[in-house]
Amino acid sequence: MPSQMLQLTRGLQRYAAVGALLGWFALAVQLYLILWGRWIDQASVVGGLVRFFSFFTIVTNTLVAVALTCAVTDRQSAVHRFFRSPVVCAGITTSILLVSIAYNVLLRHLWSPEGWQRLADELLHDVMPLVFLGYWWLFVRKGVLGLKHLLAWMLYPMLYFGYLLVRGNLLGDYLYPFLDIGTIGIKSALINAFGVLAGFVGIGLVIVWIDRFRASKR
Repeated sequence: MPSQMLQLTRGLQRYAAVGALLGWFALAVQLYLILWGRWIDQASVVGGLVRFFSFFTIVTNTLVAVALTCAVTDRQSAVHRFFRSPVVCAGITTSILLVSIAYNVLLRHLWSPEGWQRLADELLHDVMPLVFLGYWWLFVRKGVLGLKHLLAWMLYPMLYFGYLLVRGNLLGDYLYPFLDIGTIGIKSALINAFGVLAGFVGIGLVIVWIDRFRASKR
C-alpha cells in the first residue's frame, strides 16, 4: 500500500546510498576472498559461488544491500515497493541483528582474521547491522507491525536451516560448527538451531515492540 511505503527524502537517499555502497563493497570483498582462495586451492570457482551464497550472513547482507539500494530512488517497480515495505524492512532488521549477535556470541572466538578478511568480517557482522538498524530506526514508517509479521519472518531462518541440512547431508559441509551434525550430532545441532531461532524470535519481539511504542508516541 502506498501509505506504508517509505517517504523518500534527501537525507534518506543519502543515508541509503552510503549504506548500499558500503554493503555491496563488503560483499564484493568477501566474494573476492572466497574465489581467490578457491583459485589458489585449484578448486571449482562455481563451487566457490555456491558456498558464498550458502552463508546466512551473506544472504542476509545481500538483502540489506538490496533494500538500501531500493531506497535510493523513487522507482515504483514491484521489487522496489517490496523492499521499501515497513514489514519487509523490519524483517530484514531482525535477521541482520541475528547475524551480528550470533556471530559475536558463537563464532568470533573461533578465529582471528587479518587484512582484507578482517575488514570484510567487521563490515558484514558489525557495521552493516548497525547501518541497517539506523535506517529502520530513522526512516522506516512505524505502527504497522504485529505478531503475524514475526511468524512470517520466521520462515526465513527455518527455510535456511532446512537448506543447510540438505546441503550438509549431500556435501558433508554444514558451514557453521554449532550446526555441524557430522561433528556434534543431530541432537546438539537441533538444540543449537532452536536456540538460534529463539534468539531470532526474541529480536523480532523487540522490533515489534519498538514499532508499536514509537507509533504510540507519535
